[in-house]
Amino acid sequence: MLFRNLIALGALWMLLGQTGVAQEQKSPPPTTERPVATPVRPKASPTPTEPPITFNSVHVDGPYIALTFDDGPSATLTPKLLDLLAARHLKATFFVVGQNAADHPDILRRAVKEGHEIANHSWSHPNLGKMSDEAVRRELQKTDDAIAAAIGKRPTLLRPPYGSITARQKKWIHDEFGYRIIIWDVDPLDWKRPGPSVVTARILKETVPGSIVLSHDIHPPTIEAMPATFDQLMKKGFKSVTVTELLAMETPRPPKPTPSPAVPHATAIPSPSPVSSPPPPTATPGG
Repeated sequence: MLFRNLIALGALWMLLGQTGVAQEQKSPPPTTERPVATPVRPKASPTPTEPPITFNSVHVDGPYIALTFDDGPSATLTPKLLDLLAARHLKATFFVVGQNAADHPDILRRAVKEGHEIANHSWSHPNLGKMSDEAVRRELQKTDDAIAAAIGKRPTLLRPPYGSITARQKKWIHDEFGYRIIIWDVDPLDWKRPGPSVVTARILKETVPGSIVLSHDIHPPTIEAMPATFDQLMKKGFKSVTVTELLAMETPRPPKPTPSPAVPHATAIPSPSPVSSPPPPTATPGG
């Protein structure tokens, strides 16, 4: 009896073992999940920045400035100014009115021969910002032609009379003529004729490295102011170059320092001060 029970138990054990094996074989193998790659988006290329067209001053490494003179040439005053510049080995830029340039091409040729630069200041000194494109074009083209006829090459700089010009005008003038627009950061208001000493004092006070200094070579007091102005600028270490040379010296402006976060200060607990006796009363004057 015991023997039969053992045989039956063994048979049952074998049956259970086979069933487990069959279930293991029928169960699907575990699947390995593949990670989905995140698509890499291409970085947007930086938008190229257009070079500047307009200049009031230039950031430079060194004591360089540009002396500029408008509205000439004058038959009598500009040669005197050229003499003063030559005696000191200084360079300047002359923004000439086309009518005057056409009348005195010999002065323009002398200026270029002595290392100075000639630039466009319109034909008749109008307010360009209030004119039609065609009228502005005529003003600039006639002056451009007069300068080219006098010195054999065309100017690359424009100073609009009164500094008056619109942003849209700057763009098409630059595209059409290739001009860079030159304004200024030092203006002694010499056209008001405040006196030579005032002109000199204003220029000396406002001029810094990279400055573009405005004056006019058609006013006698301005020419009278220039010997002292030149000498004092040179004494300060300034070196005058043409505007085009100054633009070529431009260096990037250093980034502004980022302010550090303010650190809260611990509130100091004042220590008790010693009690002092009040001072003796003093007599009131006039009492």
